[in-house]
Amino acid sequence: MGMIQHYLLPPLLAVGLVIAGCGGSEQQQAPAEQPKAASPTQAQPSSQPLVTGLPDFTALVEKEGPAVVNISTVTHRDASDRQQQMEQLPEFFRRFFDEFGGGMPEQEDVRSLGSGFIISSDGYVLTNNHVVADADEIVVRLQDRRELDAELVGADEQSDLALLKVEASDLPVVNIGSSENLKVGEWVLAIGAPFGFDSSVTAGIVSAKGRSLPSDNYVPFIQTDVAINPGNSGGPLFNLNGEVVGINSQIISRSGGYMGLSFAIPMDMAMDVVEQLKDTGKVSRGWLGVLVQEVDRDLAESFGLERPMGALVAQVVDGSPAAAAGLQPGDVIIEFDGHQIERSGDLPKVVGTIKPDSEVDLTVMRDGGKKDLSVTVGQLPEDPRQAAAGGGGEDAQGGVLGLQVRDASAAELARAKTDHGVVVAKVEEGPARTAGVRSGDILVSLNNQPVKDIDALQDIVKNLPEQGTVPALVNRGGNARFIALKLGQ
Repeated sequence: MGMIQHYLLPPLLAVGLVIAGCGGSEQQQAPAEQPKAASPTQAQPSSQPLVTGLPDFTALVEKEGPAVVNISTVTHRDASDRQQQMEQLPEFFRRFFDEFGGGMPEQEDVRSLGSGFIISSDGYVLTNNHVVADADEIVVRLQDRRELDAELVGADEQSDLALLKVEASDLPVVNIGSSENLKVGEWVLAIGAPFGFDSSVTAGIVSAKGRSLPSDNYVPFIQTDVAINPGNSGGPLFNLNGEVVGINSQIISRSGGYMGLSFAIPMDMAMDVVEQLKDTGKVSRGWLGVLVQEVDRDLAESFGLERPMGALVAQVVDGSPAAAAGLQPGDVIIEFDGHQIERSGDLPKVVGTIKPDSEVDLTVMRDGGKKDLSVTVGQLPEDPRQAAAGGGGEDAQGGVLGLQVRDASAAELARAKTDHGVVVAKVEEGPARTAGVRSGDILVSLNNQPVKDIDALQDIVKNLPEQGTVPALVNRGGNARFIALKLGQ
């Protein structure tokens, strides 16, 4: 069974919890063995241990706990929702409800629970967007049991953050820290309401920083082993100084509950989002306009890199800032605005922090050498599809590649969003099959040379080395991707 990424909302239905005792039967203890004296030749420790004792979290919880809140939401179901559900039922059930049940049964409002924390004494509260998304009513419950109606100031789906405001004064506030200074292995503590259990405290360590998750391109998550469960969403992650360094947001689990993989949004990024939400109610992000992929060992070799690094440009969006700057498919972006790009997932996070209309420098690997470019960063479009990105001929052989190809029609090129390439008609034994090329793929470039048509492909193939690794750009279903073809094996 595969791993499943979960947001941390509690289930809507009641959940039965089984609590197992941890005690064991009493047993007589054997006398402890006396430690053996070290022999004169036995090596003695030359320095103090790097870790001693365990932290005491009590003072931290007493000081910071009052600023952590529970958030409950209600989403009303209207008649159109019920009518739509009726239309999806088979005709037999629709007639049954109409004749005997008085129509579709009324459904209760959708209720949900989450966590949050107060960041200013005049009532600003930070939480996750998915805690309050589509909510008609939002109530913030303080630890002194006051319940305050909250107004949504603004929300950002990309970072999964939402800023709320309650009408109150002199509220307890958390101490905001910096996630930049957080170190892997450092102790951290979470306070929240897992499964609705108020003010629950759990602790652990930072497992990793800068994690990329499949559903999030712009958040460099903090990974921890702190026990986080549904209901912890939006709650704070503290360091030992009592500073909030992250916002607990997601888990990865087979069961839907905690399995040792918890993820928090870094506080440095969150506070930038907060300022924008306060000012405008929305967030603006930088946009480059490229589709990138990871560079593995084989691709690194084919592009002349000493090791796998950077973000490989597989596709450049027409009319994008990247196109205006002269970026090309096959470029490997290794530096952007002074930041080293080690992995493809690093690029969106760096670009997203750049203010639109800012001019920045970047470095790419092109044709085996470094090339410096300058780009004016655009604004990320609201439509994610915009942000992501003639006649046939005779079949021809792809030579040593093990391919049969044909010219692409104008419609096929239009669907693939490319102006040239040949269609793979058949894949035989050879480097292409080993690399994962499929029938129907459009071969756009080979060895960093554009494949305009069949004749161009055959000319490129004639000049390929007998052995080695060469890159090929393949378009599949409108998505471009580089693969490494190993020749002579």
